[in-house]
Amino acid sequence: MSGDEIATIVNLINLYPVAVDAQNWDLLDQVFTDDVCTDFGGPAVFHGLAALKQAFAAIHEPFAATQHVTTNHQVVLIDDDTASCLSYVHGRFIRDVPDGGNMFESTGWYDDQLVRTEHGWRIRHRACRTVWSGGNPRVLQTSPDVNAEAALHSLHSEARAGHVSHLEKLRHAAR
Repeated sequence: MSGDEIATIVNLINLYPVAVDAQNWDLLDQVFTDDVCTDFGGPAVFHGLAALKQAFAAIHEPFAATQHVTTNHQVVLIDDDTASCLSYVHGRFIRDVPDGGNMFESTGWYDDQLVRTEHGWRIRHRACRTVWSGGNPRVLQTSPDVNAEAALHSLHSEARAGHVSHLEKLRHAAR
């Protein structure tokens, strides 16, 4: 994989936080395939870009601000038309609530499977897992059906359980 292709994929991964933090849901068209499957843990599983955009608009609208930072991108090309990327994320969520402070934050990782489309690289599958969280969990409770109790998943325990697709792709690429 050329450095240019890696940079293109990293730039794509980094467009996601811009779209979410700007609440510009149409930018997600440049990030995901129409048939994307995303798994943010628990019941936060979305099938299809339209469903993801609709859910994210409703979930994020109550926040005064959010800030997502992605780092440590590790990209591997599987073949000419598929790639994998593991990256780390730190998210902050700001919303005034009656008690406990106005911020919640979490760190974790994205396990992305990408495909080359006629419009360039896009994420077809994303798994997101939380490693740590802090602050006021009430900030996340933007509706009664939102569960703010995040399950924590270390990368090493998920890897041992075979739940990190990127690590499987790395093993095959090394052969």
